[in-house]
Amino acid sequence: MDTGGAAWLLAATALVLLMTPGLALFYGGLVREKGVISMMMMSFGALALVAVLWVLYGWSMTAVDGSSFFQFAGDPLTGLGMSGLADDNVGMLGSAYGATFAIITVALISGAIADRARFGSWLLFAGIFATVVYFPVAAWVWGGGWIMQLGTALGFSGVEVIDYAGGTAVHINAGAAALALALVLGRRQGFDRSLSAPHSVPLVLIGTAILWFGWFGFNAGAEGNGNLVDSVVGLIMVNTIVAPAAGILGWLAFERLRGKKPTAIGAASGAIAGLVGITPACADIAPGWALLLGLVCGVAANYACDLKWLAKFDDSLDVVGIHLTAGLIGSLWPGLFAHETGIINGGGPEQFIVQVIASVAVLVYSFVVSFIIGTLIQKTVGFRITSEEEIAGVDESVHGERAYARAA
Repeated sequence: MDTGGAAWLLAATALVLLMTPGLALFYGGLVREKGVISMMMMSFGALALVAVLWVLYGWSMTAVDGSSFFQFAGDPLTGLGMSGLADDNVGMLGSAYGATFAIITVALISGAIADRARFGSWLLFAGIFATVVYFPVAAWVWGGGWIMQLGTALGFSGVEVIDYAGGTAVHINAGAAALALALVLGRRQGFDRSLSAPHSVPLVLIGTAILWFGWFGFNAGAEGNGNLVDSVVGLIMVNTIVAPAAGILGWLAFERLRGKKPTAIGAASGAIAGLVGITPACADIAPGWALLLGLVCGVAANYACDLKWLAKFDDSLDVVGIHLTAGLIGSLWPGLFAHETGIINGGGPEQFIVQVIASVAVLVYSFVVSFIIGTLIQKTVGFRITSEEEIAGVDESVHGERAYARAA
């Protein structure tokens, strides 16, 4: 790593860390006024807890030695407290960057259970999820685990699973866990479309802007490991602009075709859908395919968000509709459009096959384990607040605070 690469990785780490407070603003604007503090505290709580767990043992779990295809995760006791990196500045910087991914992944899940979760129970879930789901999945995807070895194991010469920045490890992972928790906690009282009206559209747009800003570090940060001039950082940056831009247009056009007005919340949601979609493929597809991906994700996520009303599950802030949907599309996209190995660009079906296997495996594992964790918490210490507390408002009942102080 040269000086320029180190400087960029340092900046990218700060950018990705900023995404979690940005997510807090985005989620905080989407909920009702009496749930703003609770919603934002779930993001900040995840930031605090997962950062500590990462240093204690999470970093150690996110890499395996590759000696076996079936290694679950790294040994959490190896380098406990990151002691093994004390004199490795480059390794420490890379680990700090990795920590920010763990934090935002866990924080994303909280949007599915807005207005009805206990804070302490959420932290308990966050800690267990990070330990038994995120850290192992990160090892599978980026740390030498079975997903990294999948192409070779299947005999696909020159083909590896493409997930540059976290379509599986972050978005499918978080979306599947969000679906599990939404089912465990059940629907909010008075569950209908009016319940989903955001209390602050400007707050949502500010959060979206911060997330988009941070996403440049999210997608392009890893290029700091090499010579930036000879890297694909330019391609990644362009794709991180065009995919969410197209996502906005796709979402708004679909709203208009359905007879709805083009909304600011729709524009923000379309941007996030496009960003989610481009995350796994950002370094491996041409800008034209990134544009098409953004359009598809914007339309598909819009449609998917409406399906919860038909399925009657309460994914409060559409984590499933946006992150799981766009994460799946973006993770499968390289199978069709990746340079050289994608079917459209002259490759065979091998790339698409490994993308499907990796995506489905992470989805199923995250959903099943999250459902079990959530159910155990609900059955023991309790996860959902009482009906009386929900009516009074989760902010006052759980945190004893109000988001906005008004004169009597």
